[in-house]
Formats: sequence, C-alpha cells, structure tokens
Amino acid sequence: MSYIFIMEKTSALLGAGCFWGVEEVFRRIDGVLDTKVGYAGGNFPNPTYQDVCSDNTGHAEVVQIEYDSTIISFQKILDHFWFCHDPTQFNRQGHDVGTQYRSIIFYHDLEQKKLSETYLEKLDNSGSWLSPIVTKIEKLENYYKAENYHQDYFKINPTQAYCSYVISPKVEKFKKVFSDILKEQ
Repeated sequence: MSYIFIMEKTSALLGAGCFWGVEEVFRRIDGVLDTKVGYAGGNFPNPTYQDVCSDNTGHAEVVQIEYDSTIISFQKILDHFWFCHDPTQFNRQGHDVGTQYRSIIFYHDLEQKKLSETYLEKLDNSGSWLSPIVTKIEKLENYYKAENYHQDYFKINPTQAYCSYVISPKVEKFKKVFSDILKEQ
C-alpha cells in the first residue's frame, strides 16, 4: 500500500524588526519549509542593505516564510508573528530604529488581509498590550531578496555580538513558550 502526501505550499511576508531574529524564530517552526530575508514595501527598486539602512527607501526588513498549510495555518503564523516582537513600537524594535524595522504584514490575497485585520483588531481590543498596536497591513507590491550574507545569519553567526545579546534571548524565550511546535534542530 502506498500513501500520497499532499503538501500545500503557501507563503507569508512579515516585518517585525531586524530580519535576522525574525527569520531564526520562524525557521524553527514545524511546517515552515523555508525562510528568506529581504526588503518590501518601498519605492526604491533593487535596494541593498545599505540603501534600506539609510531609511530613505520606504522598505521594511522582512522575512518571506514558505510553509505547508496542511501542517501550520496562516493564523498560527500570525500567532508567532505577534509573539516574536512588540507590535506597539512605531518604526522600531528595541534599539533598532527606523522605518525599516516597522511592524508590518504584507498580505498576498484577500483571505490573508481579512485574517490579519481581524486578528489585529481582536488583539488590540483584548488589552494584551498597554499601548495600541501600530502594525501595518498592506498588500504585497514588491519584494527583494536580501544579499546572501543575510540569509540564515543567526544560524551561521550565533556568536556575533548582536546575535548573542539580542537574538539569542528572543529565540530562547520562543523555544520555551512554543516547544511543542518546534522542529528538531
């Protein structure tokens, strides 16, 4: 007897601060097939990291998340998105300041838009955060993959200072809370 497994590959594009940390959290989740860091939402074609860091391109640092929707839903992707950053910080995450670090969901279709808006409204009304949520929800118009040295940055450079002091604590917290949905590393 043979079995046919059907995988439904779909994607999400999220910005939640420095893309190195966001990528590291999502690449660990069961059902996530691949992650790529990049830039989206601006008006500057083919930006480099230096261009985006100038805070003049309008782009956000983002993570493209390819996932198997038979294992993890877009709703669950959003659960992890809200958890892995502070969505009440406008154009920043911690010490990282600038529009490139904004909290943003780039939706691919109307279903993602509706789910994102509904979730944001519910979360904002829940009182879970002391300040209002400033996360933007926008239609995906453009995405540019970041330079190769940014891909899997934390995985390759775990002892780099930023990774040790900023990303590692975030990853450890995520692992404790969501240990039941993590891939074996």
